[in-house]
Amino acid sequence: MHEFTDAGVLIRLAYRAMIAQGIDAGEVLRRIGFSQSQLSNKDLRTPHSAHARFWQVLEEVSGDPDIGLHLGRQVPVFRGQVLEYLFLSSETFGEGLRRAVNYRRLLSDAVHAELGEDANGCVLGPITFEYPIRHTTECVFVGILTFFRAVTEGAFRPTLIRFAHGVGQDLDSYRAIFQCPVEFNAPANYIHFSSEVLALPSSHAEPELLRLHEQVAGEQVARLEKQDFIVKVNRCIGEVLESGEATLENVAARLSLKPRSLRTRLTETDTNFNQLLAEYRCQLAKKLLARTDESIDQIVYLTGFSEPSTFYRAFKRWVGLTPVEYRRQKQEG
Repeated sequence: MHEFTDAGVLIRLAYRAMIAQGIDAGEVLRRIGFSQSQLSNKDLRTPHSAHARFWQVLEEVSGDPDIGLHLGRQVPVFRGQVLEYLFLSSETFGEGLRRAVNYRRLLSDAVHAELGEDANGCVLGPITFEYPIRHTTECVFVGILTFFRAVTEGAFRPTLIRFAHGVGQDLDSYRAIFQCPVEFNAPANYIHFSSEVLALPSSHAEPELLRLHEQVAGEQVARLEKQDFIVKVNRCIGEVLESGEATLENVAARLSLKPRSLRTRLTETDTNFNQLLAEYRCQLAKKLLARTDESIDQIVYLTGFSEPSTFYRAFKRWVGLTPVEYRRQKQEG
């Protein structure tokens, strides 16, 4: 099963929006188990499935049942990412929008969108989420419109917003924020707008830069695909680890690959099987020692080692502490 993720820029934008909204952002991060130091990681990807917990905590901390809608108003304009550069360097808004839809995975691989037309104009939608949550949808929609207005220098105006979910408690806010009719309980989520907007020229259009930005976007997508493969390999390692048969050959068989193909693909991601196996064992051992009362003998078994002495030597090499010392340090902390 694929683990859907979002780009770290989204949680950074949400963090800034919480502060602007007067919400205790530090408390929210603490309660969802996220440290502020992680915000500075430019390669950060967060699990999309964590949205449910994030919005639950945010609603509790803010006391706002329509927090997604209201937080969206405080989200800064999306800046400094290759998707913005693709928009700006495209000749028209329509070309930029099509490119953004094609490369949307750079922001999230859990969001799906199409660009089409109907009898009244253009439609961005259906816009779907792997884990549909009202707060996520409303916050994202407000953020999208804020960005569209920014790249068109205020010219973009939606003609109709349609949500698949029901209406929240603050109906007046929907009208004030979207400044167009808003429908609820629709078949899916849509943003309708005039076809004329597609032809709006970009004042920053630059063919040479556009080619460069598309190259960078393609490279970033390729990097994400490599990360997806690493996740699959790690999942297979976890499945065979307890049996003591976490070998390259067994993992390759589970992935329907020849051992040589698996070795080659891992080399392309700048790693190898032994490194992934060691990292997986290390992280699993640290988690079991810090968060459970499992005996050392049981942890030896769960991490796929045949002898406690081998486990002790490996753990000391990884962490610089013995398993007992590491557990004591974490318990005292």
